[in-house]
Amino acid sequence: MKNPFGRRRFMQWLAAGSGLALASRGSAHHTETHFEDDSTHHIVYQLNKADPKYISHVLFSVGELLRKYGDDIEIVVAVFGEGIHLLGKRPKRAIPYELQERAASLAAYGVSFHACGNTLKAVRWTREDLLDFAEPVPIGVEDIMLLQEKGFSYISW
Repeated sequence: MKNPFGRRRFMQWLAAGSGLALASRGSAHHTETHFEDDSTHHIVYQLNKADPKYISHVLFSVGELLRKYGDDIEIVVAVFGEGIHLLGKRPKRAIPYELQERAASLAAYGVSFHACGNTLKAVRWTREDLLDFAEPVPIGVEDIMLLQEKGFSYISW
């Protein structure tokens, strides 16, 4: 579902440097996407480390693509391994709250954050342990594969 406020407001928010409250998004089937109409561009990012600098770089890149392409891009962040702590209400790794706020703000403007079910089992988390905007998927790597099969470009670093 598209954000009724549009991405222009998101860009204004980025420019102002202010924070937004954590967003709430409903769960979706792991290969469903959030746009009613198809976008020209589709990209899936891998986020699998708990390192704050790494997470910051990924989220910055996501924001830059939103700034450039607006409503004409669909972005999924596939989160697994140690990266899962970004999406935890009470992360077991030192994830700055500001990064969780950035992720929530991106989610509020249409970015999907998919949480790997296998990783959730490994850390003994359930859906209730995740931030509201996180969307659990059965297998994170399978999610990336299925998104690539649907035409998503895959980015990892």
